[in-house]
Amino acid sequence: MNTVFLALGTNIEPRERYLKDALRLLDAYSEITIDQVSSIYETAPVGYTDQADFLNMVVQVHTSFSSERLLGTCQEIEKQLGRKRDIRFGPRTIDLDILLYNQENIKTEQLIIPHPRMHERAFVLIPLREIAPTAMIPSLGKRVGELINELPETDIKDVQRWMRSELGEE
Repeated sequence: MNTVFLALGTNIEPRERYLKDALRLLDAYSEITIDQVSSIYETAPVGYTDQADFLNMVVQVHTSFSSERLLGTCQEIEKQLGRKRDIRFGPRTIDLDILLYNQENIKTEQLIIPHPRMHERAFVLIPLREIAPTAMIPSLGKRVGELINELPETDIKDVQRWMRSELGEE
């Protein structure tokens, strides 16, 4: 089994429903087992800033899927939940990114693992640290906590635990 960390993000209402639905759709695959789920964090948009705040989280899964098959599955879930790719870094119903796949460095035309910008993103690193505080980023040779310490304080303070979370309840 492969150990994988996925980042989930959404900023189109109903944001929490999109996160729940993405988790439900991931869990529907017999080849994917969700092991850990971080808290939900609310964050300001990065890149294209003229949009609503995001809800972000990270999950750890075990899967028999190859990295390429998992990418296809994540993209299919995004499509099922109405993801449109009109504006780079723009509003989205759901975004599923493969952050880490075992301790592998993978680079293909479709996929780069570890995620190439994860080390710059507090909204990814903070929920990842919550569920995997000693996770190593193999391409950088650094642990999650080290990368968070290298981020500007302004980036870190913009990632706030979302208190209205009721992911486990309907």
